[in-house]
Amino acid sequence: MIDREWGDIFSGFAGEQGDLIPILQRVQEKAGYITKGAIEAISQFLKISENQIFGVASFYSQFRFTEPGRNSIKVCMGTACHVRGGQILGDVLERELAISAGQTTEDKRFDLQRVACLGCCALAPVIQINDDIYSRMTVIRLKEVLEKYE
Repeated sequence: MIDREWGDIFSGFAGEQGDLIPILQRVQEKAGYITKGAIEAISQFLKISENQIFGVASFYSQFRFTEPGRNSIKVCMGTACHVRGGQILGDVLERELAISAGQTTEDKRFDLQRVACLGCCALAPVIQINDDIYSRMTVIRLKEVLEKYE
């Protein structure tokens, strides 16, 4: 029996394995991340193992398995940003927030991701918080930027 919480996620799908990614996208849109309960329900609906679902979902960077924070921080690790200090910014954020990339702070204020490219190479190094882009970012400016997101 599929949990009522997730039943509406499956509307419009035939229960075929090819439905997996669109279903995962619906779950993430609804919950903000892929929950254990959703994986169990998808497994029942598609008649595939939870391990298969996790394997597919973990392959794609668009899917996350932890609850997102109120503010999502992305640190660009593209070539231009990396050369100009993106790695250092990521390391400082991990220390400052006491989390690793892919995690959410205990107070749910921030989640942190290292991304391949934000497409702002001429403005490197760049971080993105929610929809806001911060260019030519420095370690010194990080604290004042984070304070804006209480």
